[in-house]
Amino acid sequence: MIGAVKKRLLRHAINFYPAYFGSGGRVKYIADDWREVRMELPYNWRTKGSSGALFGGSIYAAIDPFYAMMVAKNVGAEFVVWDKAARIRYRRPGRGTLHARFVLEDGEVEEILAALRGRKSVDRVYVVELVDEKGEAHAIIEKTVYVGWRSPPEEVEGRMIQKREIRRTEKEAR
Repeated sequence: MIGAVKKRLLRHAINFYPAYFGSGGRVKYIADDWREVRMELPYNWRTKGSSGALFGGSIYAAIDPFYAMMVAKNVGAEFVVWDKAARIRYRRPGRGTLHARFVLEDGEVEEILAALRGRKSVDRVYVVELVDEKGEAHAIIEKTVYVGWRSPPEEVEGRMIQKREIRRTEKEAR
């Protein structure tokens, strides 16, 4: 019960966050482990462009934050996660509600953490499609997400560890 209420409040907090609210997008689902998010972009007066189709800015803004948020929630606080780049390919005009499903595949977080061993940062590329009710893609968006250490790890006895681990180990030795 508490978990369901918390998830609903989180969805509302994202949906009403001013920058996201302005896009017209709406979060419909967030998985407990943040490895899946579903959203929709309705076709209405707020999201319609001068051509009569969904405004390209609304399309991009509606999908913008999710992969970076999902990765950040999964890799932990010792990492900084940013959107680094994006590329959008419009396939056909949107004249109805569009939907997107963001998924971090099994093993993705482990691959990120493994790639960061001995490196300061890594870039990951994710692709999401905005589709209509029939499943036809109206836009394909490629997002590049940067993941880096907040404070670079140091090599101690052949393994990379965070400075706070070094301090903790020093305290335990005293």
